[in-house]
Amino acid sequence: MEKKEDVYRTVTKTSPEILYKDRKSKFYAQVHPITSEDDVKLIVEELRRKYHSANHVCYAWQLGAQNPIYRANDDGEPNNSAGMPIYGQIQSFNVTNALITVTRIFGGTKLGVGGLIQAYKTAAQIALESAKIVKKTITAQIRLQFEYPVMDIVMRTIKQKDLEIASQKMELDCELVISIPLSELEEIFQLFDEMHGVDATMIDGLNQDRLGC
Repeated sequence: MEKKEDVYRTVTKTSPEILYKDRKSKFYAQVHPITSEDDVKLIVEELRRKYHSANHVCYAWQLGAQNPIYRANDDGEPNNSAGMPIYGQIQSFNVTNALITVTRIFGGTKLGVGGLIQAYKTAAQIALESAKIVKKTITAQIRLQFEYPVMDIVMRTIKQKDLEIASQKMELDCELVISIPLSELEEIFQLFDEMHGVDATMIDGLNQDRLGC
C-alpha cells in the first residue's frame, strides 16, 4: 500500500494537442513529460518551428516531487497574463515533472489582460484534462552484501516485505540492490543492518520512476 508522501502525479507521454479559440485567436496547448530544464528548451524550439506564424509560445513547468522548482514564461504577453495562469493549472491538477505549452496565433482582436489570463488558463486546463496523468512512487535504494549461506533469510525478508530487486549478483559473495518506498526506508534499512551476516549500505539519490497504481 503506497503512503501519501511516496506518491506524486505526472505524465509519461505528451498529451494530444488541443485547440482553444477566443475572438479569432487560436491557442494550441499540450502537456509534455520532462526530466530537466534542457527538455523545455528543445520542446519550445520545436513548437516555434512548427508554428512559425505564432506570436507567442507561453509555458510553465514544474520539476521535483518533494521540493519542486518551477518556471513560468509569458513570451512577450503582458506580465503574468500567460505563464502564471498556466502554472496555476499545474498546481490545480497537482502534477510535476511536466511542462505545459500554449502557443498563440493572434486573430486580430486584442483580448486584454483579463481575457488573456482566462484564455491561457482555459487552454492549459483542457490540455491537462486530455492528458493521461499517472501516479509514481519515490523510492530509495539499499545495497545488501552477504555470503551465500545467508541467502535464504535475505530473500525471505524481501518477499515478506514485498520489496523490488533492482539488480543482483549471486555468487559465493552475493550482492543485491533493492528499491524501497521512501516512507519505509528507515525501517527496512534498520532491519537489514541488524541482520547477522549482512552488510547494508544506503545508495545516494532517489528514484522517481516506479509506476504507482
